[in-house]
Parts: sequence; structure tokens; C-alpha cells
Amino acid sequence: MRFHTRKWVKPQDLNPNASLFGGRLLEWIDEECALYSIIQLENPKVVTKFMSEINFQSSAVQGDIIEIGIDVVKFGNASLTLRCEVRNKMTRETIISIENIVMVSLDKNGKPQAHGKSEIEFVKDRLKD
Repeated sequence: MRFHTRKWVKPQDLNPNASLFGGRLLEWIDEECALYSIIQLENPKVVTKFMSEINFQSSAVQGDIIEIGIDVVKFGNASLTLRCEVRNKMTRETIISIENIVMVSLDKNGKPQAHGKSEIEFVKDRLKD
């Protein structure tokens, strides 16, 4: 799994229990999956269609640094299915895992659009000399 982004848990990210608010974490995951999909599918119009069961395994508190990891599960015709794990950067303890997040590529009218991709590409490989 590649861990792409780190977040610092700040006071505004906490719930009444003084731990990381789950909704904030899901917001970060959704944004990270959207950015990853936009880059992979080369389309700025990508939306979240589905998230499978969300498994909160531990919590984070103010001052913790977390990292968001994403793997590609599969490429569909107009979709990209991802797996996500968030862990504490220092302890490596898993905070949350989501096995399937389906992102869909859209056309200019907001309808699913075939993307023609079948494998992970790195931006550096698209920039040929």
C-alpha cells in the first residue's frame, strides 16, 4: 500500500471524546481518493459512488500524525475501485480500513464515461522526453 498523504490531528478535528471525529477522517479519505482517481483517470470530473463497510479499529488524538494509504483494487469501464487504510504515522497502528471505494469518471454532462485505463500509471511515465 502506498501512503500518499499525512494529516496532523488538530483541535478542530476532534469529537466530544477528544479523539479524531470519524466524519473528518472520512472527509479526508474521500478527498484523497478523489485526487488519486483524478490523476489516474486523467479526468477532473470524478465522484464517489460507493464505500464498503468502514472499519474503525483505533482512534487518534490531538497532535497525532496520520497517513492515508490507497491501493487500486480494480479498474472498471468507467470506474476505479480503491482500498484505503489510515494509520498512525508514529505507531503504525491502523485507525480505519475500507476495502472498496468506487470512484466513477464522468463526462461533461455528469454521466459515467469510459476511461480506457487498465493499470496504474505514474505521472512521471506520462511525461516522455
